Amino acid sequence: MAGSFKERVLLTGGSGFIASHVLDTLLAHGFSVVVTARSPEKGQAIVGSLDESLRADVAFAVVEDVAQDGAFDHVFQSELSFDYVIHTASPYSFKVEDPVRDFLDPAIKGTTGILKSIKAHGPSVKRVVITSSSAAILNPLKHEKVYDESKWAPFTWDDAIANPQFGYPSSKVSSHAPARQVGLSQPRRTPGTEPPVTGTQKLAEQAAWAFVADEKPSFDLATICNTYTFGPVQRQLPALDAVNTSNQRIRDLALGRMRGGLEPTAPVFTWADVRDVALAHVRAATRPAAGGKRFYVVGGYFSNKRLADVIRAGHPELAGRLPPGGAGDDFPRGVYGFDNRRSREVLGIEYRPLEDSVMDTVASLLEWQSRH
Repeated sequence: MAGSFKERVLLTGGSGFIASHVLDTLLAHGFSVVVTARSPEKGQAIVGSLDESLRADVAFAVVEDVAQDGAFDHVFQSELSFDYVIHTASPYSFKVEDPVRDFLDPAIKGTTGILKSIKAHGPSVKRVVITSSSAAILNPLKHEKVYDESKWAPFTWDDAIANPQFGYPSSKVSSHAPARQVGLSQPRRTPGTEPPVTGTQKLAEQAAWAFVADEKPSFDLATICNTYTFGPVQRQLPALDAVNTSNQRIRDLALGRMRGGLEPTAPVFTWADVRDVALAHVRAATRPAAGGKRFYVVGGYFSNKRLADVIRAGHPELAGRLPPGGAGDDFPRGVYGFDNRRSREVLGIEYRPLEDSVMDTVASLLEWQSRH
């Protein structure tokens, strides 16, 4: 936690779903935060979405393309110094024609690029936390019996080139009171059609660890490998079709888009609440024992049937929008196990139950609807 003075954090990808909750958690813990956004308008929207009492502790910096060489240099060359960096931003492309050009190079350069900028211009930075993914851990072609931080997805650079479904841009939802500026959606996927794993997350995370090992910067590194992430939508959500991929299935259930039948749950059956994921990022930055570690952030199992049952029990007025209660559950027998002890013991994460996360997500969706 911050002390008597406010330690400063650079939070990249500030308009994203996870980043919006990381921002809330940082402010609740007394930090000063600079968020990055792709334009002044997006930066102002992030700051403007906050309670007025919090805005003095938040500024923004424009980084139009995180994959460009030196994209973050001006942020670290500004008059501000940073204690921690939490890097959630990921480059994306709406049209993938060349796997190397369109997602492999951008994902890896976007990760190593900020590390290079910190090493060259950010001597005050003590630790960098990078948002990776459970996709960097899982092997959907032959699942382990139990996954933990020691596991790596098997896909290589060549696999990602030969099979573009193994590499896709991370989904980051953009947002919409003037705010201080420092320095100068992805298309919706239908639940169940997401690629099961991506080479990009694994390769980008490994590039970060290799950078630290080879360059030996003054900062250390931690990575967060979170699974499907449910939870309240961000304040600046521009449209319900811009909901993050994981929450789309809850949205579709609550809005009646699965009334005719449940979509397949596959390929992912594990989940975590975004507020737990956000807290994991903040504690990974500030807890001494977290340095040099990966964290597999996963709270439990789910299926679309279980999501529907939770919504039906908590919101009986929505029953007419849901599939019939007797619908079968496609949760597989013998699904892989997970070991989240490191996140619980080192970061002190106490994972929320599925019921709480789903109910809070539905409440946020209904509240958004009432305002629009």
